[in-house]
Order: sequence, then C-alpha cells, then structure tokens
Amino acid sequence: MMVRAEDILEQAARWCADGHMVALATVIETWGSSPRPVGSQLVISNTRQFAGSVSGGCIEGAVVGEAIKVIASGKSTTLKFNVSDEEALNIGLTCGGSVSVLINPVDPDGILKELALNIAKRTPLSIITKLSSGEQSLASAANHPDTLSNELVQSGLDAINSRVSSIKDDAGEQYFIHAFPPAPRIFVVGAGHIAQALCPMANIAGFDVTIIDPRPAFITEQRFPGINPDNLAGVWPDEFFGDHKPDCSTAIVTLVHDPKIDDPALEIAIRSEAFYVGALGSKRTNEKREQRFITNGYTKDELLRIHAPIGLDLGGRKPPEIAVSILAEIVQVWSGKSP
Repeated sequence: MMVRAEDILEQAARWCADGHMVALATVIETWGSSPRPVGSQLVISNTRQFAGSVSGGCIEGAVVGEAIKVIASGKSTTLKFNVSDEEALNIGLTCGGSVSVLINPVDPDGILKELALNIAKRTPLSIITKLSSGEQSLASAANHPDTLSNELVQSGLDAINSRVSSIKDDAGEQYFIHAFPPAPRIFVVGAGHIAQALCPMANIAGFDVTIIDPRPAFITEQRFPGINPDNLAGVWPDEFFGDHKPDCSTAIVTLVHDPKIDDPALEIAIRSEAFYVGALGSKRTNEKREQRFITNGYTKDELLRIHAPIGLDLGGRKPPEIAVSILAEIVQVWSGKSP
C-alpha cells in the first residue's frame, strides 16, 4: 500500500508521543530523473528509525545521518544530492539527477499538532518554510499568517489547488511551499462486481475508498474483505452525502446502473467540489440520464462533468478490466493529465 503524507505525519506524532526526538526530511527541488516527487517526506527518530522515502534508497542513509545532527542541534538544514547514472540504474531509473532535501527538527508542541488536526478535518492547507531559518507557518483559506506577505500566502493557496509544491522567492528570501490538499478518496456508489475489483486497486494506488449501497445483500464485509468496515455505508447516496460532503480531493463513481440509486448521487456530485464524477452505463443509458436531468433543471455544462461512459477506453469488458479503466481515468484527472 502506498505511504501517504498523512501516514508520515502520524508516525512522527507517534514517535514524539513516545518521547523520541524527531526530524522531517522533505524533497523541495529536483532536477533530471528523480525517483520521488517534490513534497515526498522521510521521518527520522533519534534512535535512527525512519519511515517514508525521499529517493529510491540511494540517499536515505545520508539523510538519516544528517537528520540525527539536526535533531541534536535543533537547526534545520538543506542538502543537495547528485544521483549518478550508475546509482540511478540500481533503483530503476534510466539516468541520474539531483535532489534537494530540507531537514527540519520537529517540535511536538508546534506546527505538527495543528497540521495533524487540519488534515484530520480535511482542511486544505500549505506549510510555508523559510529556508534560511527553517521557520514554518501554516496557510489556509481561513488562516493568513501575519509574518508572511499576501503574495506568499496566495502562492500557498494556489499550491493547494494545483497540488504542486515548490520553492518561491519573496523579499530576498526563499520559501518552500508544501501543499497539503485533503487526502484523495473515492466514493463508490454500488457494491457490485466492478466495485469488488476497483476498491482494492484504488487502495493500493493511495486512495481512501468508501462504498455506498442501500442494498444489504451487496454491502457486506465478506464481499469486501480488504475494506475497513467503517467504510461500508449501507445507506442511500443522498443520505451519505448529507453527512460526507464531497471536497476537491473526492472522486465519485456510480456503478449500480439503476437511476433510483445512481441519480441521487450524481445530482449531488455534479454540483459539488468533487474533482471527478463518473457513471457506468452505455451511451444510450447516458442519453436517457441526460434527458432526465435536464427535465429536472440541470444544465448541459453541469452534465459535462460526468465521465460517461465511465473509464478510459481500454477495450476490456470483464469487471476487473473495467475497474482498471475507471481507476486509470481517475488517476489521469487527479494528476492533471486529462485531455
């Protein structure tokens, strides 16, 4: 299973709670062929335990060693590593590159707690770090730090929307803007065969998955053994969405092929902040749905939000093949590569 940003931060909090001193290493810039993207993190304890990754394994040892020094001194540092072509081949890359890593000591009573609380509430935010000092501030739509310029705070908000972390210059200083949008998740409406294949794949790809289906015979733990029982919602979609508002990191997939269940979900989805909305069905089924929605006051532009027929056209027709095509389309949209 993919290690997510919140997993790293939760591990940091656990080690701090156990009395360990901790540092966080973050990829802040890359050149060439980098095995890990900007924003990737490694958490290190004073006992040399670590979790996460800032490369494919070629620089972790050096980062852990430097993190021990940062923990002892209490002062942040930025390191630049060059990955040779030979080292790159050992970790599965065709050529080398360079990576810059910021290592910060963690104050257990500082920004980590506030960050964890906001992530738990799915509040979109950015952490803005002054590279010369390691000083950090949390920026969100509701929190504009007085110590930062309006331009820098706006860059932090823009980073949330684009999901791209980067270095910015401001008043002669460099700042790393680390975007923390809500964790990506998929709400799957319909607990049929396609859902049984899609949900474990989506979990592996790093998405939280919740399955919604009011039919008791379908939404059982036996049919979804790898899914947290708390993420099996045996209710009608409109009831579920009343308590779980789709946000900018939510994908909504309807797979029942029955208007009584699919339509209430889609009506809410297309007027929500969800980054992806997809519906199973043939072209004829989608044409009938469009007619129903227009009759009920929905516009053509709103209906264009629905990816239907759902998934990339990979040619597969079996449930697992359809699940692959759906997940591929969701990843394509989430990564910003959708046409």
